[in-house]
Amino acid sequence: MQKTKSQISLPTACFDEVFSTEKGAIYQSDEEGCWYVDFAGKLAKFDYRNLLKLQKAVYKIDIENLLLNNDKSPDLEIIFICACDHCYVLSLIEIISLKELLQGAFVMLDLNHIIFDRLHRLVG
Repeated sequence: MQKTKSQISLPTACFDEVFSTEKGAIYQSDEEGCWYVDFAGKLAKFDYRNLLKLQKAVYKIDIENLLLNNDKSPDLEIIFICACDHCYVLSLIEIISLKELLQGAFVMLDLNHIIFDRLHRLVG
């Protein structure tokens, strides 16, 4: 990924913003080969496989059904990823925000791959 104005440096890692919203951001670290998700008050480190698992877990939540459900059950969901140290306890509004963040990040990653592929076709 290209370096952007929103690059963040930590003492042990340097990473670049992939996508952000008002509620959070996703960063990529080329040095560590991982992604950082800054959401719901915490910065969590994911490898690509676990980032895909997080996306799948969030997409699997039936938000429409939860919104239309008249039960007196709490509007919280626990998102736990196997083989990962991170767990999220989110309200429905936070789930929608996390879904938007993940969608944007994966679109940006796909776009970056398409541009890279096109440029190498022109050069090669």
